[in-house]
Amino acid sequence: MTWDWGAVADFMPHFWDGLLVTLQSLALGSLISFALGLVWALLMRTPTLPHARTGSRGWGPLVRWPVGVVTEFIRNTPLLVQLFFLFYVLPEWGLTFSALTTGVVAIGLHYSTYTMQVYRAGIEAVPVGQWEAATALNLPLRRTWTAVILPQAIRRVVPALGNYVISMLKDTPLLMAITVLEMLGQARLFSQEHFQFTEPLTVIGVAFILISYPASLLLRALERRLVR
Repeated sequence: MTWDWGAVADFMPHFWDGLLVTLQSLALGSLISFALGLVWALLMRTPTLPHARTGSRGWGPLVRWPVGVVTEFIRNTPLLVQLFFLFYVLPEWGLTFSALTTGVVAIGLHYSTYTMQVYRAGIEAVPVGQWEAATALNLPLRRTWTAVILPQAIRRVVPALGNYVISMLKDTPLLMAITVLEMLGQARLFSQEHFQFTEPLTVIGVAFILISYPASLLLRALERRLVR
């Protein structure tokens, strides 16, 4: 086996196209997972939302049960199955999206069930005294969450959320299964057309390392800074 730098040069335009799709999928999927995960976490806290003021449970159980069922189902089924369902089954119901949109939504939806647990842990780590102080100041419940609880909770969970971004990056190759030409999809297509597999697949492997490893070092530094 010989290494062909010419094949690397020929593959690089395809690589940059795939890298752009990978980063787009990662960025948009992360935004969906972070936003939707916070929504899931707040809905799962609905039974205890009035706790700091009245202690009543209200209509929270009617919200918490279906949210729990949906999130557990999503978290305990493979991402690949969800990709196939959204891409192949939803069109039969009249809902058709592009392959990239479907992939972004699937990644964001899947990982939102994990970020939900991260937010939950961050919220529960906020000292009870913060709730009591907000109550003593007669802050409205919405103000208590937006100005007191969430800023402290999110600050605690930023490193954990970053770890899921790295996990999402490593799951983007699954989008190739629904015809999205991200990095691995471009490498596979190039390899099949030119019968050269070593060079493009090596380039992709190095690219993932060059993206994920510095990101993990940054997360460690950020964690050390936030826990001070």
